[in-house]
Amino acid sequence: MAVLRRKARRAQGAYAGADDPLDAAQERRVRAVLALGGVPQAGLPDGVQQVRLRLLERVARGDEAPRDVSAWAAVVASNLAMDWHRAKRRQERLGERLASLRQLENPSGEDSSVLSLAVAQGLDELPDAQRQVLVLRFYADLPVRGIAEELGIPEGTVKSRLHTAVRALRDRLHEDEVV
Repeated sequence: MAVLRRKARRAQGAYAGADDPLDAAQERRVRAVLALGGVPQAGLPDGVQQVRLRLLERVARGDEAPRDVSAWAAVVASNLAMDWHRAKRRQERLGERLASLRQLENPSGEDSSVLSLAVAQGLDELPDAQRQVLVLRFYADLPVRGIAEELGIPEGTVKSRLHTAVRALRDRLHEDEVV
């Protein structure tokens, strides 16, 4: 029993006593994994901070310390690099869709400004709960399940709010004869 307590104190001490949960070698390893994973140089400091944050969150939840912090940090860094690539691909696809819409419609700068203003006004007029799910779904590109988990509400509620918000925004834009 005393051996278990010593191990637990040693594991807790790895975080609690130190200002930085990652030592210099672990940080270098995290940076290398991120860089080899394709994260650009400018994104490396943020990636390292994300690994630190996840380690500190783990400790704050009271989870058991990883047996090998260096290996755990490398896996988290690898996952972050994959997330970065997914987000990049999502942004590229969104950019391509927007570009194709612009080519089809080819609105003048004035028309585009009017539409942007109308959408912004329409968003402002939505109730807070509807605006929140609409922004999270279509601007932050979160899935319905992710929104539900983050807000602590059922998926059906998210879907209902999205449906109502989109319908209200669409009606508003048609009412103003913007689209």
